[in-house]
Amino acid sequence: MDERKRQGDQGEAAVAAALERRGCTVLERQYRCRWGEIDLIVRTGDGILCFVEVKTRSPRAIAPPRESVTAAKQEKLRRAASWYLAQTGLDCPCRFDVAEVYPADAGGRRQINYITSAF
Repeated sequence: MDERKRQGDQGEAAVAAALERRGCTVLERQYRCRWGEIDLIVRTGDGILCFVEVKTRSPRAIAPPRESVTAAKQEKLRRAASWYLAQTGLDCPCRFDVAEVYPADAGGRRQINYITSAF
């Protein structure tokens, strides 16, 4: 496994764990369909379905991770989310969130900036 994939998987796992500590239920990880991939699909404690794009960056990154969620990427996520909803038959409030994951500090903890209703 290459370093970027490993780093991305670790970032997704850190975000999933943080969301579970907040009372969310992780329904899917790395959900794939013909329209693309959704990193995490979670249901909040109050029943909102969240499609979460996780962006993990290296210490050398210049721009904030959220800037890589372009309009084209947002459209892919919307299509994949629509497909997921059609396949599961779920009918509930939904939103798109972005989680920015930064490198671990000296204590081994990753900083996560969670953006609710990012687009």
